[in-house]
Amino acid sequence: MVASLFPRLPGLSRLRGGAGGAGGQYVVIGAVIASTFFIGFGGGVIFPILPNLGAVLGISPLLVGVILSANRFSRLVANAPAGVLVDRVGTRTPMVAGMVVQGVATAGYVIAMLAPFPEGWFIVARILWGVGSAAVFATAFTIAADVSDGGSRGANMGLIRGGVLFGFPTGLVLGGVVSELGGTIAAFGTATVFAFVASAVAFLLIPETHVEGDHHRSVKPWDVDTTTPALTVGTVNFAVFFVYVGALFSTLVLVLPERGISAFGLGPQGSSGVFMAITVVVAAGFMFLGGYVSDRRGSRVPTLLVFLLVTAAGFLLLARARSPEALVASCVCIGAGQGGTSGPLMALLADLTPDERMGRAVGTNNVFGDVGGGLGPVVSLPVVNAVGFSPVYLACAALPLLAIGVLLAGVRRETGQWLPSVEF
Repeated sequence: MVASLFPRLPGLSRLRGGAGGAGGQYVVIGAVIASTFFIGFGGGVIFPILPNLGAVLGISPLLVGVILSANRFSRLVANAPAGVLVDRVGTRTPMVAGMVVQGVATAGYVIAMLAPFPEGWFIVARILWGVGSAAVFATAFTIAADVSDGGSRGANMGLIRGGVLFGFPTGLVLGGVVSELGGTIAAFGTATVFAFVASAVAFLLIPETHVEGDHHRSVKPWDVDTTTPALTVGTVNFAVFFVYVGALFSTLVLVLPERGISAFGLGPQGSSGVFMAITVVVAAGFMFLGGYVSDRRGSRVPTLLVFLLVTAAGFLLLARARSPEALVASCVCIGAGQGGTSGPLMALLADLTPDERMGRAVGTNNVFGDVGGGLGPVVSLPVVNAVGFSPVYLACAALPLLAIGVLLAGVRRETGQWLPSVEF
């Protein structure tokens, strides 16, 4: 049935010249955005609740950090195999399978609230979520590279990433509000419904875009791309995810009561959902904008430098924020910086990576991002307890500045230029 709905589109066999024309590009990109929107919505519903599990379950901050990071550590193992698998079997099957696994994992949160030893169930569910999301992310970005050329790659990468994030902020607000009004189980149940909606959308709408690679090649967790472009882009991705997901999102629900900040009279969970949503809405908008600007300028690097600086400025503001208005300003800067970096960064990776290795390169990039996002809660939550919030946020402001040095050095080594053009 699906094959009849989506015959292999002309030009989609890994041609970077714009699969089947502009119309073909946008049909495929739109299908991926629709499915990732719903999975992002489901993920957003549960995020205001998870950092507060210490109060809900009576467990230590370290164990809360482990639960928050478990999906990223499992994805760390799954990312490289997912990228190789995409190059071997194509994009459609891993995308659909990854969505289904994420739906099952989300249902595990409901079980965790009802079963004995809930922290164990949460860890298992987060591990499964990580495996599923590894397949989804490796596939989604490879699809964007498949159907794009140099003049549209940045915008398409931003649109794909924005698909997750446009759903995520809606889920953040809904998760905080539903948990406040209907309880934690109701919020997790809502997330489960949307995760399975995402699976259905993926099954019905995602076509095949990728040429199959070597079917006899083994798939290993350590099979990462060690080329200069993959390592350079991956290191920048590490820094961005460490400060954004690993530090900001895992501490926001805790810093609000400590500084006496709230939104619309809601408690810490509801208020953190609102502030996270502001950050993510801004990030989603700037993902497309950053990618579009880098396409038009003809070089990715200047755009990346600007948005990494904006990220650093946001954490400097956050270290001093003592009012809702100051917190909103810092969230806007951090969101703009993270979002504006995402599209050009993935487009730069596609610019510098041969066609047949793109899936593997995306998997490697995701490994770096998940190391950053996974280490963030494990490091930041205990350190916050020891030294307070402001020193942690100041340290987070320094990481994007270090990433700028890595970016410039890696690009110079690979291309011989500080500001290489989109087409080499």
